[in-house]
Amino acid sequence: MVKWILVLVSALTLTGCGYNDFQRLDEETKSAWSEVLNQYQRRADLVPNIVATVKGEAAFEQGTLTQVIEARAKATSIQVTPETLNDPAALQRFQSAQGELSGALSRLMAVSERYPDLKANKGFSDLRVQLEGTENRITVARNRYIQSVQAYNVLVRSFPSNLTAMAFSYPAKPSFTVQNEATIAAPPVVDFKN
Repeated sequence: MVKWILVLVSALTLTGCGYNDFQRLDEETKSAWSEVLNQYQRRADLVPNIVATVKGEAAFEQGTLTQVIEARAKATSIQVTPETLNDPAALQRFQSAQGELSGALSRLMAVSERYPDLKANKGFSDLRVQLEGTENRITVARNRYIQSVQAYNVLVRSFPSNLTAMAFSYPAKPSFTVQNEATIAAPPVVDFKN
């Protein structure tokens, strides 16, 4: 009889501990992270086609192309593992490399506006549309990841599940951060004189 009472008390105690919630939310963050990686890979796969198309424009600025190629190489060289989700420094390195690629591609697209033959090129136009769509998908995937990390971290920090987090070593997960937060907080400068 005492054995059954202990089993019942244990079962009632464990139902509120949040262990299963940790499992579910941890899997959700991994799934959301996989989608982020999927979209970044899609973008990386587009870059060689864009570069090849742009190289056809003989007068195009080689420095801009070199920046895109180097940024893609750096972004794809960073190995991402499930442990990356729990390592803020590794996640920051990954984000930084992806940010460099985003910046290089933005510069490439801005510079391409000065080349009418390139703008008129159907292949380049199609690639540009695909890249814009991919950037939108990246934004959606990052937002889903941020939301899943938020739900997980709330569970880690809430009572009584925080006790389970400590007992089973479930640390809070780092989320995406914005690079140059001070820069984007400043309003853009508009100069109509140029």
